[in-house]
Amino acid sequence: MSTRAPAVQARQLIKTYPGGVTALSGMDLTVSPGTVFGLLGPNGAGKSTTVKILTTLARPDSGTAAVAGHDVLRHPDRVRRAIGVVAQKSGADPVATGRENLVLQGRLYGMRGAAVQHRADELLDRFGLADAAKRQVKGYSGGMQRRLDVALGLVHRPEVLFLDEPTTGLDPEARTAMWEEISRLAGEEGLTIVLTTHYLEEADRLAERIAIVDRGRVVVEGSPDELKGELRGDAVHLELRADGDRPAVTAALAGLPGVFEVLVEGRRVSVRAEDGAAAVPVLLGALERAGCAVAAATVARPSLDDVYLRYAGRRFAEAESASSHSAPAPVAAGGPR
Repeated sequence: MSTRAPAVQARQLIKTYPGGVTALSGMDLTVSPGTVFGLLGPNGAGKSTTVKILTTLARPDSGTAAVAGHDVLRHPDRVRRAIGVVAQKSGADPVATGRENLVLQGRLYGMRGAAVQHRADELLDRFGLADAAKRQVKGYSGGMQRRLDVALGLVHRPEVLFLDEPTTGLDPEARTAMWEEISRLAGEEGLTIVLTTHYLEEADRLAERIAIVDRGRVVVEGSPDELKGELRGDAVHLELRADGDRPAVTAALAGLPGVFEVLVEGRRVSVRAEDGAAAVPVLLGALERAGCAVAAATVARPSLDDVYLRYAGRRFAEAESASSHSAPAPVAAGGPR
């Protein structure tokens, strides 16, 4: 861990929107310089609101935040010069060419003459856009537009780059290409990158450290391997033939030897077990005795989805579907309180 001052630091950020919608409910973040830090959470968890505050596009109701050593409320101009931002929606002018967009961006940051022309050419080449430099951006593919967006965020050589859902809407091939570009940026530029995403695989692959966000706060933080390593044993996922009686299913499974962290959601039952393969017949027998027929069972090593399930009390996909309204957390047996 770096002993240098944090590149990003936020303490107890609170943000409520009109209508009583709470976006942030005590967000804490510390990002070390030169790292890729992932904010992982479902849509509506508070990731984009956090980025808006850190990039001076929104003000918190309370709390403090600093980026590159500058307070976002007291010195927003200094923050803006120290950061690059790639928002969810492209900020490029669609009727201008790729090169014109880059040159304009550089001029907005005070770059002039040969320096801005050279920087534009450098970025066009680096992001594989040299052949399309003179084409209007409205004719670019989705992947090309996102590469241009990242290039625009790098024109002025920022200290911290914010990537807000950088691969949303891209096809698998373009998404993979963007992942490779982000990895190259982190390795070659030594940038601090704050990445928000609701793709579990994306966070696992790109981020050195992850903060899992749910309902406007961080529920757990660490490296992907650390977080998955905390979940001993295997994850066993069972699908019942019909919705089970939650208390009855939990009671039937919670006391079994080698079984822990039982969670029931309708027809889906998730269990942590010391030995998943050995636990399956034991679990099936216990559920049969409880009158619950099982349609399917799978065993896997811990994933970030299992980490989210443990700390947020619900599956990632369920949180995604419930992002537009507040849903009660399912009842869990075992795990942290």
